[in-house]
Amino acid sequence: MAGQSSAGHETYYVPEKSSLAINATIGLITIVYGASSVINDATYRPGEETNSSFILFAGLAYMAATLWVWFGTAIRENRQGMNSAQLKHSYVIGMQWFIFSEVMFFAAFFGALFYIRNLSGPWLAGEGAGAMNSLLWPGFEYSWPLMDTPQDAIGGVQAQAAAGHLANNGEFTGPGKHLSFPGFANMSHWLPLYNTIILLTSSFTCHIAHIGIKENNRKKFNLWLAITVALGVIFLYLQYMEYHEALFEYGIKLNSGVYGTTFFMLTGFHGFHVAMGTFMLLVQLVRSKAKGHFSASDQFGFEASSWYWHFVDVVWVFLFLFVYIL
Repeated sequence: MAGQSSAGHETYYVPEKSSLAINATIGLITIVYGASSVINDATYRPGEETNSSFILFAGLAYMAATLWVWFGTAIRENRQGMNSAQLKHSYVIGMQWFIFSEVMFFAAFFGALFYIRNLSGPWLAGEGAGAMNSLLWPGFEYSWPLMDTPQDAIGGVQAQAAAGHLANNGEFTGPGKHLSFPGFANMSHWLPLYNTIILLTSSFTCHIAHIGIKENNRKKFNLWLAITVALGVIFLYLQYMEYHEALFEYGIKLNSGVYGTTFFMLTGFHGFHVAMGTFMLLVQLVRSKAKGHFSASDQFGFEASSWYWHFVDVVWVFLFLFVYIL
C-alpha cells in the first residue's frame, strides 16, 4: 500500500506486512550455530559423524531462499514505479550501514591479530607484563609466524598434562611451514600475490562496468561485469588451492596455534565475502542480460553490489599486508 501524501512531500511507498525479516533472522542464527559447530567438531571431534554440516547448509539454503524472495519483491516494486526518491535514498543508507557493519566485523579480527602479535604472544614468552609466564612455558620463544606453540616448547600435550597445566584442553602443534612472504626469489610461486593482482584487477573491471551502465552502454556493462565475475571465480579457485597447500603440504590447521587460527579465520571469512560478492555481481549480470534491467538513471542493485565488491577488495589489501607481508 502507499503512504498518504501531503503538501510539499512526495508519496512514500510502505510495503505490506511481511515475515521475511523473521525468516532472515532464523536463517542467520542457524548459519552461525552450524558454522560454530563445524569448527568445534573439526577441532575437538575429528572423524566423528555429526549433523553440524547439515545444520550449516540448511541455514545457508534457508537464508538464500529468503533473500531470493525478498530481493525479488523489492525489484518488482521498483520496476512497477512504486519506489520514490526518498525510498531509494533509504536503500542507499541501508547498504552503507551494512558495509559499515562489515568493516567492524573485520576490524575485530584484525584487532585480535594485533593483540596476539604485539601483546599476548610476547607475554607468553616472558616479555613485559608476562615475566612470570616463562615459568609456565619454559623454552618458548616468540616469533611470527608462530611455528612452535607454547605446548610444543615444553614437549607436547603429554608434558603439559604431567606438569599440571590447567590449559590442557587440546593438542596444539605448530605447522611445518608458513604462507608469509617467501622472499623475492620465490614470489613467482606465491599464490597470495596472484590473488592480490586478480582482486585489484577485478575492482578496476567492475568500475569500467559501472561507467558502461552510466553511459547506457549495455554491451560494455555486460562484458566488463562478466570479466569481474570470472576474476572472482578465479580468486576463489586459487584460494582453494592455497588451502589445499596449507592443510596437506604445510600442516597449517585451525588448531596449529594462533597462526593457524588467525590465518583461517581472516582468509576464510574474506573468502566467504568474495563468494557472496561474486554471486551478487553474477545476479546483476543475469538481470541485465536476461531481463534488461538497469539504466543510466536506475541501477542501484548493481551499484550496491559494486560498493560491496570494492569493500572486499580493500579488506584484502589490509589482509595481504598484515597476514602475509608484515
